[in-house]
Order: sequence, then structure tokens, then C-alpha cells
Amino acid sequence: MSVEINNESGYEVDEAEFAALARYVLDAMHVHPQSELGIRFVESDVMSELHVRWMDEPGPTDVLSFPMDELRPGRDGDVTPAGELGDIVLCPEVAAQQAVTAGHSTTEEMLLLTTHGILHLLGYDHAEPEEEKEMFALQRKLLLTFLASR
Repeated sequence: MSVEINNESGYEVDEAEFAALARYVLDAMHVHPQSELGIRFVESDVMSELHVRWMDEPGPTDVLSFPMDELRPGRDGDVTPAGELGDIVLCPEVAAQQAVTAGHSTTEEMLLLTTHGILHLLGYDHAEPEEEKEMFALQRKLLLTFLASR
């Protein structure tokens, strides 16, 4: 699994931990091991520009996902074809604010957002209540099992 991490945010990020999480989630979702994923950490002004450009919404957001090959999860014994999953863009400044409200660390919030972003790249959404229930339960399970394995 190729995971490229670019930290342009000025916020200290343990790149190895985020790469390990991404590999764990993609493996658990039966994504081909030769697939590619990009994770980019940016400052709030850059995130604001992306948020307006791609979502037509003002201000920075926590995470944006940009799918490429529209890969979907595989199944046990039947992985997806190899491809470029896409990119996730995270804003540590927004994550830090959310972490205070949630009562955990900024790193934990960014790990959650990374998992969330990967699930979006794999076609999950939370626009409808049933979709939200499924996606949030899956992201919680994936993140907790990753953290327990560390």
C-alpha cells in the first residue's frame, strides 16, 4: 500500500502513525495492496480555499476527500483492483478545535478524520440517517481496533 503524506500545516504530525492507520483501514476494507492514497495536512486558509472551491461553502472544514479511481471496498478473499484511491486533506487547526469539544487529543481527532476520509474515498457517506449510522459505526470500529493493536 502506497501512502504519501504531505504536512504543509506547520502542525507536528507523526507521519508514520497516520500511514500505519491508513494501511490498517485499507487492509481491513480489502483494498488491493498496490493501491495508492495521499494524505495532506494544510493550514486553515488553504482548507478554506478548497472548501469554497469544491463544496461552495465558506470557511475551513476538518477533512475533505478527493476520490480518483472510485474504488470500493472488497470482501474477504476478494480485494479491489489496484488503483489510486485518491487524496484526503486535513486541517489540524479545525481538528484541534473539535478535539477540545470532543474531549480528546488533536491527534486522536485527526486519526478519526483520516479514517472518515478514507471511508468517503471508498464510497461511504452520511447524508441519510442509515448511511450515517453505518459509516460512523464502521469508522469507530476501525479506529478502535487500530488503536488497540498499537
